Order: sequence, then structure tokens, then C-alpha cells
Amino acid sequence: MLSQIQRFGGAMFTPVLLFPFAGMVVGLAIMLQNPLFVGEALTAPDNLFAQIIHIIEEGGWAVFRNMPLIFAVGLPIGLARQAQGRACLAVLISFLTWNYFINAMGMTWGHFFGVNFAADPVAGSGLTLIAGIKTLDTSIIGAIVISGLVTAIHNRYYEKSLPVFLGIFQGTSFVVIIAFFVMIPCAWLTLLGWPKVQMGIESLQAFLRSAGALGVWVYTFLERILIPTGLHHFVYGPFIFGPAAVEGGIQVYWAQHLQEFSQSAAPLKSLFPEGGFALHGNSKVFGSVGIALALWYTAAPENRVKVAGLLIPATLTAVLVGITEPLEFTFLFISPLLFAVHAVLAATMATLMYVFGVVGNMGGGLLDQFLPQNWIPMFHNHAGMVFTQIGIGCGFTALYFVVFRALILRFDLKTPGRAESDIKLYSKADYRAARGQTTAAAHSTVGQAAGFLQALGGAENIESINNCATRLRITLIDMAQTQSDDAFKALGAHGVVRRGNGIQVIVGLHVPQVRDQLESLMKTPSTNPLSPMTEAVS
Repeated sequence: MLSQIQRFGGAMFTPVLLFPFAGMVVGLAIMLQNPLFVGEALTAPDNLFAQIIHIIEEGGWAVFRNMPLIFAVGLPIGLARQAQGRACLAVLISFLTWNYFINAMGMTWGHFFGVNFAADPVAGSGLTLIAGIKTLDTSIIGAIVISGLVTAIHNRYYEKSLPVFLGIFQGTSFVVIIAFFVMIPCAWLTLLGWPKVQMGIESLQAFLRSAGALGVWVYTFLERILIPTGLHHFVYGPFIFGPAAVEGGIQVYWAQHLQEFSQSAAPLKSLFPEGGFALHGNSKVFGSVGIALALWYTAAPENRVKVAGLLIPATLTAVLVGITEPLEFTFLFISPLLFAVHAVLAATMATLMYVFGVVGNMGGGLLDQFLPQNWIPMFHNHAGMVFTQIGIGCGFTALYFVVFRALILRFDLKTPGRAESDIKLYSKADYRAARGQTTAAAHSTVGQAAGFLQALGGAENIESINNCATRLRITLIDMAQTQSDDAFKALGAHGVVRRGNGIQVIVGLHVPQVRDQLESLMKTPSTNPLSPMTEAVS
């Protein structure tokens, strides 16, 4: 059960990857339309510069205004076991069908369900428009449920053989036919239950606003501590992209009010207190630096150059774009204690910032969120908040360094560079250098994928495969057929997590390419014989 939940959480990351660039476009466009930055003349409606920036901004809004549709179509990429493209098509049709059913039932029997479908689909009405369909505003929650349900139908019935005279209905058509009839009771149940769920969400929002600093601490702690399980997507997803904290999600709400907030002199905490639930990026920007410095400082002097080569790109990835897994998994597998301390410090930093008035949409890194969506547009009227955040953040960078250094030395934790090579994390370059091998295959994801496939026990031992930002998530038939963790590390993996028949291989940011190559190798085993391990990484 847990492996299925983890698989679902990893699949959520596929559409999430679309948001950083869109957020940068919207944030910069709104800033360039702010008279405080570019002057009154350039923001006049008849000014060519203003018109071009407005057009660019509208393009950036495409992602945010269609989040339910994007999540519905994006999830099958990670959840479908075969023919992901066809699964996406089936989900798209079924998701639209579900919404059309909701519209028709609501317009006909709205009084029975207690929903006024004659109202305009504005904020607070409980209604929205999806692809031009007036329907209940189920946000990404409805999209995730329907997408998961239809993908399950696809996985079960896509390859089912039908009689010859019904052959035209095989494959995607058969999946859509089954889903069509499943969507009818789903629409009925949605109309019956979702208004009550909306009331519960409103109560949750009221509780979170009243919980203040305690709510921020608990939220941030859970978002960090659950990363090894992959369940952290279920923590931040409803807050950032869903209605848990504010209608429409923090990401959209903040972008919609960015110019209004930037031009107001009132404290941001009073304008948008829900912004305390999007401060978890501070541990990425500030905490990651302190962690890396501690890992480097405690390494043996003769190993510090190699350790720096491992830590610098991982730290830059965390600070600039908010992807922390390459760095966090560097020490997670060696010492879970450090990761637990990391979660506590991250939650404490976010809470302290919130207490001192720091709010915003800061769940990512410097380039995608901090600078374009927060610091630059807010600096004119909220420079004090920015400096407060940076001051607290730098203080926690030092605290991270001191605490991690003390724990590593006190408990003699075997972090990279502190002991023999068998506990050291190896990169592919390290592996090649140790064997004097420099063939071109080492630079190929095909070679690495072939090595992983062999280490996993071959294609016949893999039940399903998925990935998130940096990890392959694989369900196996028999864990005993896999090779040791060291074999995966020798192939370039940063680490391995095993739980039951589920295995996670920490690959890095090129994990989508590795997964594609793995799936290609699995589909054509007879024409793609696996090379010996040393050849796959040589």
C-alpha cells in the first residue's frame, strides 16, 4: 500500500515541474508592469512595451489557470504502466466527461444537491470553469482522483483482447468506454459530497490561520521529514497548488495579488498570513549551504577536493532551483539522525521568519521563486522584510554548520570523505578513474540504464517503474534478485532505499532520461542484451 502511495506522490511531480518557469515568467512580467520599477510612462495601456509584457504575462498564466487539467493529464505519465501517451488521452477525455456530467446534473438537479449552478463561477461560489465547462471547483483534488481512477482502468484493460468484430473498440477506446460509465456515478458522488468537503476545507483554512506559528512549524517539519518516503508531495501539494490554505492555492493566489501586495505599504503578514505555509524553500536556500559546509569541513583534508566536487553541484541545485534531494540523500543514508535534525531546523527557521513578518511564495529556489516572485517585486515597499529574511536565513546557515559539524564529530558519522572508500559516495567519474576506463558509454544514460536494469534483476523482475525529481521508484517482483547497494552506487547512484518490494534509486536530475532508457530496454530485451556491469558504466 505504501509503495502505491509513494508511486502516486512521485507521479505528482511531473506536472509540478512545469510551474517554476511559468512562475518566473508571471513574476517578472508583473514586476515590469509595476510603475514603481519602470515608471508611469511604460505602464500606460497604450504603451507598446506594456502591451508586449502583458501578452507575455498571459502566456505565463496558461499553466496556473489550468492546473486541474494539467494535473489530470500529467499524472498518467508517472502512473501508467504502458502506453503513457494513450493513457493521458484517455484521462483527458474522461476528465472532461466527468465535468460535463457534473454540469448537466448540477444544472438539472442543483436544488437537490444544494448547489446553485446559475451563479457565476467566481471565487467563493464553489464553481469554476474547466475547458469552458461550468463545474464544481474540486481544484487539483478532483483531477488527481479522476486521473488515478482512469489510469487504473487503463492499466487493467488497455491490453485486453476483444472479439474480432469488436476489435475497433480495443485499447484506448475500450478504456474510455469503461471510464465513461464510471464517470456517471463519480459525478453524482462529487455533487453529493464535494460541497461538504468545501465546508471542511473552509474550516481547515480558518484553523490554519488561527494556528499561526505552530501551524507553520508542523507543516514545514512534515514537508521535510517525509521526503525519504516520497509522501511530502501530499503535504505541500494541497497548500501550494490546492485549496488547503487559500482558495486556488498559494502559488496562484500570490501571483494574482503580486502587484497589489508590492504596491501596498501594509505588512505582508497582515495582507497574506497564509504565506507562512510557503516558506519551506528557506531551508533549501540557506540550510543547504550550512549542511554542505559542515560535510566538507568534517571530511578528511586529503578528501576535501573530491567531497567539494560532490557537494558544490548538489548545493547549487538546491539553492538556485530548490531541488534538494541530491544533497539531502548524500547524508540521509549514512545518518538518518542528520536528516531528522535538518527537518527540525528547517521548521524552526520558517517559523521564526513567520513570527518576524516574513511571508510569500518561497517553496523553491532563488531563480524560480525567491528573486522573481518575492524579493525583487517586494523590495520597494517591503525591503525590511527581505532583509529580515536574509538575516535570519544567514543565521541559520551558521547554525546548520555548527550543529551538523558537532553531530558528525561527536558521533563519528561516516559522511563522505571521513572513512574508507566502501562508505564513500562514488560518482561515475570516480568509478571510471578507479578502473582507468574512459569509454564513451560512461557518458550515456543508455549505459547507466542498462547497468541499473541488470542490478535490478532484469526486466522480468520489474513490476512497475516511476520517477520523481531525482529518484527512480521501482516495484519489484522479488527483491532478492537485486544486487547490493554498492553496485547501484558504482553505476552513479547517490543512494538506494529499499522497502518491501519497492526500491528507490537516487539518480539525479537526469532521472527522466534514465527512466525512458530503462523502459526502452525492458520493451526490447531480445534486441538489447544487457552488458556486464563493468561494461555498462565503463
